[in-house]
Amino acid sequence: MAAAELVDVDPNDPGDGSLPVFPWKQAGYGGLATRRQLREKGLRPGGQEPVARIECRGGKRFAWLYDVSKALPIRPMTLAKEIALDRAMAKRQTCPDCGRRYYHCIPLKSLGCCLECHDGTPADPGSYTLPRHQLAA
Repeated sequence: MAAAELVDVDPNDPGDGSLPVFPWKQAGYGGLATRRQLREKGLRPGGQEPVARIECRGGKRFAWLYDVSKALPIRPMTLAKEIALDRAMAKRQTCPDCGRRYYHCIPLKSLGCCLECHDGTPADPGSYTLPRHQLAA
């Protein structure tokens, strides 16, 4: 029995070639937009399927295009969403060794801690907040 060939399947493409493909910066008319372009206009795809795709770098990279007339407004940020986002970012910004919360994400995967704890490189005092136990003093 011969080994089956792997086929690259795109879950959004119906497979019959019905989605038009545009080269870079030639996306038909002004009624189409990528997710980023929709976000800049304060919109989101809203569950609609892509209507076309735009390719760059010889087809190696692409972006889905959505119909702007079917897009919905972005949902507003709620307090619960803001709290959840802050907790998620706190995990990426807090050094497990010294407890400082930086204003940028620290390299936890590669170093496991901030640069000051890793190799002694001094951190700018304006780039972090002190741990809670030091703030109470």
